[in-house]
Amino acid sequence: MHTMFTRLAVLGLLAAPLLLASCDKDAKDYELEGAVPTSTFTYQVSTTEYPATVTFTSTSQDGFLYQWNFGDNSRGSGNSVTHTYTRPGTYQVELITAGRGGTGISSTQAVVIPDVCTNAAFSKLVDCAGSGTRVWSFSTEPGAIVRESAAGTQLSSSTTLNNCQLDDQFSFSNSYTVNYESAGQTYTGTTCGASLNRGGNFVFRPTANGLGQIVLKGKGGFIGLPDSVANKTYDILEATDTKLRLRGTNPDGTRTVVTLMPFDATAPIKRLLTGGTSKTWMIDNKADAPITVGTEANPLEYFAGVKAGELPACQSDDEYTFSMSNVFTYDAKGETFSAAAGYTCKAPESGTSPMVFGPSAGAGLAQFTLSRSGAFIGATDASPTERVYRILEIDDKHMVLRAGSGQNGGTVFTIKMVPK
Repeated sequence: MHTMFTRLAVLGLLAAPLLLASCDKDAKDYELEGAVPTSTFTYQVSTTEYPATVTFTSTSQDGFLYQWNFGDNSRGSGNSVTHTYTRPGTYQVELITAGRGGTGISSTQAVVIPDVCTNAAFSKLVDCAGSGTRVWSFSTEPGAIVRESAAGTQLSSSTTLNNCQLDDQFSFSNSYTVNYESAGQTYTGTTCGASLNRGGNFVFRPTANGLGQIVLKGKGGFIGLPDSVANKTYDILEATDTKLRLRGTNPDGTRTVVTLMPFDATAPIKRLLTGGTSKTWMIDNKADAPITVGTEANPLEYFAGVKAGELPACQSDDEYTFSMSNVFTYDAKGETFSAAAGYTCKAPESGTSPMVFGPSAGAGLAQFTLSRSGAFIGATDASPTERVYRILEIDDKHMVLRAGSGQNGGTVFTIKMVPK
């Protein structure tokens, strides 16, 4: 029924010029004259880049108006037209041709658009096997940004990137959309500056001797560094579920290689916790209630904390160091304030432990679990079995941890901390 109405509407549009042209003629000339058009066409599918384009050419006879139905709920007009299909599949295409003798409707032709997800690099770029959209961010490893000569000789390589780069997000979808989100600021030149958030489209070009190319469309688009790549064309050097490596040629002939990894919303939290490499924290003895004990519903239920400056000396001098390599180190500085010893100072329990960092299972920005039995933060009886610590708040100058998952009304310790 929809196709019938569409045809009627198109036929009406095509007939209108013919009727208007005859308005000032005698009644005997009102009738259409000439042969009824034969409506036929040919087409050519181009897969040199995606989204794929198809060129349609009318081979109709006795016509001068052409209306195309591309089979994807879109239409066009003209003797020869090019249409872009953003999705793979089989499309039923039809041409209606109008002439002095009336209109002709072509036979429907099935146009097959290949699925570019069969290309391994494109599939990883946009996560064809998953949601169809993948969000990438800079790698946190050294060498995330490398500059090369035109011949490929390394000129420079990054060590630690600025935080305003590390929180950048580059999203690619299987609908050929690309989006850049700065999360606050964009690193331009040698400093963090105003956000350059961008949305647009991209073209994927398969290559015979490589993984393919990404070509950004739209004004101001970039991947990695703003305005560093001429023609917005990036060669894909590596594309897996865990790494995307791209290379572009700069206006001066040098090349930039950027290495990206899937975006992890907890990554900025880990950088704050570890300072990007290693960072030492202490309990905030200058704050009221530096440690409280209760439940998730009422964190002060069992112990509302002490006033500022009233932590035991053997507890207030403790140092807790977290590294990007997932190692936790506790330094008691002489003695440990022990719950098992009746909440008194005792022999130090200094030591290290592997930690597992990831998304928070409850309220919090992220969480980490200390792997070693007996490891703790703040209080020896804080989450002794689970050893789970959720980060409720964090910035460069303070952090609030919650020890314990709080599930089923379990006990939680809330700990205020500051950098050493």
